[in-house]
Amino acid sequence: MEFIRGLHNLLRQRKNCVATIGNFDGVHLGHHAVLDQVKETAKSKGLLSAVVIFEPQPIEFFAPDKAPSRLTRLREKLQQFAQHDIDRVVCLRFDEKMANLAAEEFVDEILLDALAVKKLIIGDDFRFAKNREGDYQYLLNAASEKGFEVNMTNSFTIESERVSSTLIRQALANGDMIRATRLLGRPYRISGRVVHGDKRGREIGFATANIELHRYLSPVVGIFSGRVYGINNEALDAAVYVGSRPVYAGERVILEVHLLDFDDDLYGRHLQVELLEKLRGEGHFSSEQELIDQIQIDIENVRESLKLNKIK
Repeated sequence: MEFIRGLHNLLRQRKNCVATIGNFDGVHLGHHAVLDQVKETAKSKGLLSAVVIFEPQPIEFFAPDKAPSRLTRLREKLQQFAQHDIDRVVCLRFDEKMANLAAEEFVDEILLDALAVKKLIIGDDFRFAKNREGDYQYLLNAASEKGFEVNMTNSFTIESERVSSTLIRQALANGDMIRATRLLGRPYRISGRVVHGDKRGREIGFATANIELHRYLSPVVGIFSGRVYGINNEALDAAVYVGSRPVYAGERVILEVHLLDFDDDLYGRHLQVELLEKLRGEGHFSSEQELIDQIQIDIENVRESLKLNKIK
């Protein structure tokens, strides 16, 4: 899979393609349906399959304080696109200039001049250009005039419920990992690189791998049973904590993983942490011993949870 960042790089490598555009946050089952259609259509036409995303996501540009937590970071999206055999992913910077493009400018400069789109496949809620003036009807008219095709996919539903990133965030916030898994089409994962922490866990007898998430918000908070991928091609059982830690001028979101029956140096490794069941929310403890006692309980609950998940 080819990854192109920036409009200037895309212009130098333009190739006729079948494309889709969106945030693809979570790359859930609804997104899977769009990606599969893009790939199949491109193959039938002998064209490149392409996905266009923006960084930051538009809502993060317009209203950063109101933007919802991300389900997936860029790297995680790319992993999902690769699994769908997409040929090319284009990441465009969403800035003041992009935000102020008129619908016609977006079609001419982005879709045609840069992407060389021969067919565009979009979701039923797709809007684009300044003031969200562009929609499916606008694209239909433009396609007829400018010589490309456009197709809209219907909403993807499960049990009459429209699958969406918002719905998945709600499920995760409620600790309903079964529902989140059903909507995503896979267990929810968070990934990141292991960094040096304050060694507090090791000092009290429970060593943890600390993963910096680089997020303002997390869609999940609490203690989870989970599995960790990225170590010797194995899935390792783990107790997982996702929460906040105070830092200068605010808080940062952290992910701490205690691998069961494992003791090795993980610094610098990029791990994928799969969350299976939420066991409890964040806790505040009046003493170190109270914290130790709770961690011991959590680990036993994690073992039981993982045992039940393996039975399933």
